[in-house]
Amino acid sequence: METYSFLRHLADSWFLLAMTLGFLGLCLWAFRPSARVAHHEVATSIFRNDDRPADPTPAKKEG
Repeated sequence: METYSFLRHLADSWFLLAMTLGFLGLCLWAFRPSARVAHHEVATSIFRNDDRPADPTPAKKEG
């Protein structure tokens, strides 16, 4: 079997399967129930300073 035909066969079958499984795995990881808190915090972070303006001189993080 030629190298091109072999690689073409791999790309058409096994790599497609691996990419599909990887995509489904990433979707399941992104929408897992334990990430709900993190997603909600990121989604509402723009409204964090709605009641009062942000501190003009934010404290420096030590570490």
